[in-house]
Amino acid sequence: MPSAHLLIIGDRAALSWVVTEQRMAFPAGRAKAARALGEGDEVFLYTTRGCFRNPTRDLGRVIGRATIASPVRVLDEPVVFNERSYSEGCRLKVSGLAPFREGLVLRDLVPRLSVFPAPATWSVRMRRASLTLPPPDAELVRTELEPLLRPYDETREGYRWEPAAAWVSPRAARP
Repeated sequence: MPSAHLLIIGDRAALSWVVTEQRMAFPAGRAKAARALGEGDEVFLYTTRGCFRNPTRDLGRVIGRATIASPVRVLDEPVVFNERSYSEGCRLKVSGLAPFREGLVLRDLVPRLSVFPAPATWSVRMRRASLTLPPPDAELVRTELEPLLRPYDETREGYRWEPAAAWVSPRAARP
């Protein structure tokens, strides 16, 4: 049975790549957690407060919904963002995105999500590449996010930063 996860993205270049390429990459140190993601799993794209380099202005938001479209595997060549290497990856099928810098503010849901047993310290659990959501939590996020989503083809360009080649090795393998 497919499970649901938050994919946590803390960098705007990485976000641009994830959204426009419909791929996700993970650092080697997160390989075990990344392998918990299975083909067919539902994922919610979450951007951290620091994703756009202004954590005093921006809020952490769930901005999209996707499905894992391939198994997580070791890439032939790592993807690099801001000198950090990501050696594992998978393909995504994005089904909807909120308009740029919009989406579901996660902190507003924290008291209602069982994945955060101590709401006062919820952000500690977000210091990872992904977070598995219990089924009732996934249903709550899905229900609250759905009215904010637009079709992928209408919104993806708002997430693009150029030049994309500066962030991704030109020889990086497609997962």
